[in-house]
Amino acid sequence: MKHRTVDIISLGCSKNLVDSERLMKMLRDAGCEVRFDHDTPDGKSDIAVINTCGFIGDAKEESIDTIMTWVGAKDRGMVQRIYVMGCLSERYKQELPPELPEVDGWYGKFDWPGIVSAISKAAPEAASYDRIITTPSHHAYLKIAEGCNRFCAFCAIPLITGRYKSRSMEEIVEEAAILAGRGVSEFNVIAQDLSAYGTDIYGRQALAELTERLAQLDGVRRIRLHYAYPSDFPMDVLDVMARYPNVCNYIDIALQHIANPVLKNMRRHIDAKATRELLAEMRRRVPGLHIRTTLMVGFPGEGDAEFDELMDFVREQRFERMGAFAYCEEDDTYAAKTYADSIPDDVKQSRLDRLMALQESISLEIQQAKEGSTLEVVIDSYDEDYFIGRTEWDSPEVDPVVLIPRTEGASLRPGQYVHVTIDEALPFELIGQIANSPENHTANIQK
Repeated sequence: MKHRTVDIISLGCSKNLVDSERLMKMLRDAGCEVRFDHDTPDGKSDIAVINTCGFIGDAKEESIDTIMTWVGAKDRGMVQRIYVMGCLSERYKQELPPELPEVDGWYGKFDWPGIVSAISKAAPEAASYDRIITTPSHHAYLKIAEGCNRFCAFCAIPLITGRYKSRSMEEIVEEAAILAGRGVSEFNVIAQDLSAYGTDIYGRQALAELTERLAQLDGVRRIRLHYAYPSDFPMDVLDVMARYPNVCNYIDIALQHIANPVLKNMRRHIDAKATRELLAEMRRRVPGLHIRTTLMVGFPGEGDAEFDELMDFVREQRFERMGAFAYCEEDDTYAAKTYADSIPDDVKQSRLDRLMALQESISLEIQQAKEGSTLEVVIDSYDEDYFIGRTEWDSPEVDPVVLIPRTEGASLRPGQYVHVTIDEALPFELIGQIANSPENHTANIQK
């Protein structure tokens, strides 16, 4: 049988990326040649598999546009078959097929074996967690759970992924150990809700125990925690963070808002007072902690006073890392069924712009405080002018980078950990030079 060449196009979040990586391993084991993220069809593949995102309006639009691009390629004879999987396909499994009959198969978020069988006529044999890493070889995402039980008013994730389902600690640790043996030294631990990890299978919060077990693995230099939930946050994970140097002083925790009327409408299960107490305790237990959060503007119930309260909250907390987006009504969510989306789009955009401008000024001040310090940096890549790396406080893709000018004869390799003295700070970049430290000489830096 002719070996099929399959293009995997992965859209959306890092959790989707892990799914795409697992599918790639299954397809390769089934005898297919697999290519990753060739967004523009080039006529060199037989089959395209598009892993879609269905979280918010812009993501859904990107998914549809990508499908249409490949449908056009199929019409021109550049690809033979198209399969669609992922969140958008899961959510609209009844509506989409009649609209796009050119797609050869529609699969949900978790039916990777079905896709493998359709393409290769073979059943997958690899362990369910084995995968081909598409990130730089020294770092990987480690997904520890699926689904969510929170049912926030605005969020469609529970409608797509279902109820919360933790993976066992044994399986997660085994996966991490295998990846560490292949040279992965940095693990970005992800789930829709880290705070709930373990509650469904162990009857207790187990994130701290899992993190400690990962920290004890040989070869693990960095562990970074993503997407905790503020209500019922597992405080004992902060003690693990403080105790183990390879657990980054970093937490990604989406707060969404601070005004009580908005939090109540959002069904966030926490109020302003408890939010502030949580943040204060986090910083008390882990000195130097960098908090990344996500905020939302324009949710029903946010008047001028509530937005001003949100701005004051950001000024007060001075988040080291922050993203924000404007509310977009999502089909079948509690908010869509209950509240009128009455705030005009231009008002939402104005509030978003003001919030992000404030955060940029805060970020610049926080970055400038690092000038003159020497920080450990892992090198991710390089271009004509700079080696590009990250500190423990910088997650891939979303956080600032460290730029190291490429002087004549200097050679750094991706995955190398070096010490860098910071000379200049910008809101989302640090610029520095290799420090003359024993650690750097031990790392065999060539100059």
